[in-house]
Amino acid sequence: MTNTLALRSVTISIGDKSLISGLDLVVEPGTVATIMGPSGSGKSTLISFIGGHLDPAFEATGAVLIGNRDVTGLRPERRGIGILFQDDLLFPHLSVGANLAFGLARSVVGSEVRRVRIAEALVEAGLPGFENRDPATLSGGQRARVALMRTLLASPTALLLDEPFSKLDSNLRRDFRRFVFDRAAAKQLPVLLVTHDPADATAAGGPLARL
Repeated sequence: MTNTLALRSVTISIGDKSLISGLDLVVEPGTVATIMGPSGSGKSTLISFIGGHLDPAFEATGAVLIGNRDVTGLRPERRGIGILFQDDLLFPHLSVGANLAFGLARSVVGSEVRRVRIAEALVEAGLPGFENRDPATLSGGQRARVALMRTLLASPTALLLDEPFSKLDSNLRRDFRRFVFDRAAAKQLPVLLVTHDPADATAAGGPLARL
């Protein structure tokens, strides 16, 4: 089943400073919408609000909907929203396979089924047989792909991208960006990207909102 990601009249402020005012946005399945703005404009704060982990210091109103389901009041783990950050956040004490296993949805039961899912994810990432590798031995691009596959193994219904391309060099950035967008499109996920790079927005090709 595919769903839209919709923001309805989202307003976020901290103290007497308004960051976002009355933002409405609909992201269709398989589409990448982009939020752009300078540092401090509220891009990452918006991601935190949608994901359900906004710092209590902020005041926020409005709604986040996945399809017809209002997830605004739900805990982060119940929203079904995947998030990819600037840093890959792989667990250094776990192997590549164990990192991927951490992301597997609870509905995936049985050790053999889980092993197969992990192996398939590594093949899709171009890293077959990397189950026992230490994440520290991977290149930046390899780590980024593992981080994405871990997020997708959780079977999210929407994907948030908080500048995940910003720390990669230009060639890796282009390749990983295409890898992310292609996987999201194949799974018909609505994707919301926050970035300060116009090239990211151009590559995304979807709706654009500026903060």
